[in-house]
Amino acid sequence: MDRSSELADFLRTRRAGITPDMAGLPADGRARRVPGLRRDEVARLAGVSTEYYTRLEQGRGGNPSPQVLEALAQALRLDTAEREHLVNLLARPTPARRAPSSPQRVRPGLHLMLHTLDHVPAFILGRRTDVLASNRLARAILTDFDALPATRRNLARYFLLDPAARERVGDWERIAAETVAMLRLEAGRYPHDRQLADLVGELTLHSAEFSTWWNDHRVLRRTHGTKHYHHPLVGDLHFAYESFQAPGDTDQTMCVYNVEPGSPTAEALQLLSSWTAPQRNAPAMRPDVQ
Repeated sequence: MDRSSELADFLRTRRAGITPDMAGLPADGRARRVPGLRRDEVARLAGVSTEYYTRLEQGRGGNPSPQVLEALAQALRLDTAEREHLVNLLARPTPARRAPSSPQRVRPGLHLMLHTLDHVPAFILGRRTDVLASNRLARAILTDFDALPATRRNLARYFLLDPAARERVGDWERIAAETVAMLRLEAGRYPHDRQLADLVGELTLHSAEFSTWWNDHRVLRRTHGTKHYHHPLVGDLHFAYESFQAPGDTDQTMCVYNVEPGSPTAEALQLLSSWTAPQRNAPAMRPDVQ
């Protein structure tokens, strides 16, 4: 990933999304060739010179102080994930910013937690939205990740390339776009991740929508929200999901799809669980981990 062009595109797309009215700037009578704020307006709001802000947008601004970063974040109205992304794009290249090449593995305690949560869907995401582990209900509602080769178990690949996802995932366009924004945030954190670059290339070639979402430079760190799925056996399912980093490993995220007790979704999950329950005499199988 070209760090300078990424920074320039990110700053341009952020200022393009802010109107002078939103920023509290008076009309100056000048015609605007592009939407959003001009460079000099961002510079004025951030308390820096137009020349310095222009160098920043061109990737020639060096390493701004924390005070300048905060002023830019406020001027551009960046949220928490966008601030993190800006810091990542401005950080000096270091070995720590290279994604580890070794496969990620889920420790036994987290596997046990997944299967303890057998009444709701739950799974663990790693780098690049790789699905490192999932419980039975997660595989029944999304797709059977365990049936895929370990190198193909990936949430972004499922949402954008699996035709069944468009039928099963409620509000597919929003969820798929948010997943692309998660990848964009990770690309800023690990700009030299070869596997992430390969995934982006695959999605660019095979998903009609991916390039548009990727090029808007939106970033997202998913924490909580709602999800809606339509299952061919039990119908509509509505969840309130929670995502949190696994203790001791910031590159692993546990996602849990909670349901309201006594709700139609809770009843549907009970039915789905009974239909997908393994036979009692079947040998226990531990899912592969990456």
